[in-house]
Amino acid sequence: MFRFFENLVDPYCDYSESDRPPTRLWPFMRLYSVPFKSVFILAALMSVVVASIEVGLIYYMGRVVDLLSGDPAEVWQTYGWELITLALFILLVRPALQLFDVLLLNNTILPNFGTLIRWRAHKHVLRQSVGWFENDFAGRIANRIMQTPPAAGEAVFQVFDAITFSLAYMAGAAVLLWAADPRLILPLLVWLFLYGLLIAWTVKRVGPASKEASDARSTVTGRVVDSYSNIHSVKMFAHHNRELTFAKEAIEKSRQTFQVEMRIYTIMDASLVTLNGLLIVGVVGWGIALWMQGSASVGIVAAATALTLRLNAMTGWIMWALTSFFRQLGVVAEGMETIAQPIDLVDAANAAPLRLSQGKIELQNLSHHYGRGAGGLDRISLDIKPGEKIGLIGRSGAGKSTLVKLLLRFYDAESGQILIDGQDIRGVTQDSLRSNIGMVQQDSSLLHRSVRDNLLYGRPEATEEQMIAAAKQAEAHDFILDLEDPQGRTGYDAHVGERGVKLSGGQRQRVTLARVILKDAPILLLDEATSALDSEVEAAIQGTLYGMMEGKTVIAIAHRLSTIAQMDRILVLDGGHIVEEGSHQQLLEAKGLYAQFWARQSGGFLNIEAAE
Repeated sequence: MFRFFENLVDPYCDYSESDRPPTRLWPFMRLYSVPFKSVFILAALMSVVVASIEVGLIYYMGRVVDLLSGDPAEVWQTYGWELITLALFILLVRPALQLFDVLLLNNTILPNFGTLIRWRAHKHVLRQSVGWFENDFAGRIANRIMQTPPAAGEAVFQVFDAITFSLAYMAGAAVLLWAADPRLILPLLVWLFLYGLLIAWTVKRVGPASKEASDARSTVTGRVVDSYSNIHSVKMFAHHNRELTFAKEAIEKSRQTFQVEMRIYTIMDASLVTLNGLLIVGVVGWGIALWMQGSASVGIVAAATALTLRLNAMTGWIMWALTSFFRQLGVVAEGMETIAQPIDLVDAANAAPLRLSQGKIELQNLSHHYGRGAGGLDRISLDIKPGEKIGLIGRSGAGKSTLVKLLLRFYDAESGQILIDGQDIRGVTQDSLRSNIGMVQQDSSLLHRSVRDNLLYGRPEATEEQMIAAAKQAEAHDFILDLEDPQGRTGYDAHVGERGVKLSGGQRQRVTLARVILKDAPILLLDEATSALDSEVEAAIQGTLYGMMEGKTVIAIAHRLSTIAQMDRILVLDGGHIVEEGSHQQLLEAKGLYAQFWARQSGGFLNIEAAE
């Protein structure tokens, strides 16, 4: 039974992905609700049925009170089967209907609706560009991915568990009182009007207050995660107190916004008690007055009393459900600021897979300044022959990393174009472009998974033998076999910690190299590929590096002469322009900027900063 209801909706069902999802709340919620349309309709109907049964029982209890005023034997003889039928209904039918309603809410809607939103939101965010992630806290993004789905699920739950139920219940209450005596509905209508005003006042304020509080909580998460992610820097610079102060500012802001939210609830609760007193006195008092005039039976007074007491008990729950509904919508609205942002860097409508036959790269009048008008690259033109090895050097900010990011299409160039084997990279799919490029970065962070998982990230279909061979080429196999994590996993099954922190810099770099060796892509990008290796290890894998380059088109950014000097051609970037190019020897003979860098070399590095 549980499995049937849990599988009524598949949260991972196929859907039409949009690069620009709705940015307004209701269209956003409606989009995610499409797979649940039939379930939502059924849940609404069941809420009405359950509410009608509750009101009907109160009405019938009043009838029972009137029946009991007669002779017991006569009552049983006349109404016995009616009372037995009512008892069977209460014992069998009512629980079955209630169970059906609860199964729809608890087992179909709640688990699957939040899962669907989290899955699709995560899928959408993963498609965002590298630049998009660089403009926000990873902790805040993750927090919104985590808190938005349960908030949306809770909002939907309240619609059917409380709002639909309460509307049906109040309508039924009005019908019951009208049927008993039309005059009994007057105090209920006055109360409903005042209750509606209180709801409107509360809802108007709780939505924005909730959004402010949710945003403040996300800021706290972002700052705390930022401190934890950079704990080495925090400890190294002894800035424990500074980080506490930085976090305290956000925590205090969160406390203040939560206080504002709670003030609204306090005013609401105090007002509600007063209104409910008016309801009880109005309906019950009027019922007693009608009884004293002989216009109402004891059963009617009893039913009216039970109904008002039930409404009195329900109103706090209804109000809390409504405010919870709008509070959760405030959380969803705050989360939408992240998960509903449009994806700007997308594949062209007719994008085809990259057809790489030679590995020729052409940069044509390429410019990119990150929207600042300065820095980056400025009108770069360059032809790289198939299989050519290019070295890039230059001062910090000269544009070296920008060129690599544009080649990977982490950003779209502001002007100009990049061609690979004659194909504009903006016209091919991003996945096919990057699958043909191997990249070793200076910051060799790893996934918080096993060494095996990290290596196979380069080529998931590789065999165990191929993976180990790549690790051996990168001089990583021996130290991998000695690894053991706190859970007792060893060797290739050992987990490396967040961003690979449980490995030394050199170990991380060698795992990264092994991963790229395993990928075996025809275009190779090296951004300070040996920067974390000591001289002995670098010398040991120097042959491996050149073996990796064999038959590939290579662009290498490096300060170490051992990597640069053997390139076919070296480019010197300065101020976003190529100011020199040629072989190592040609550039030395030209006695330009490269020669100055060379003259200031120290310990095998190009001391390029000293030349500024």
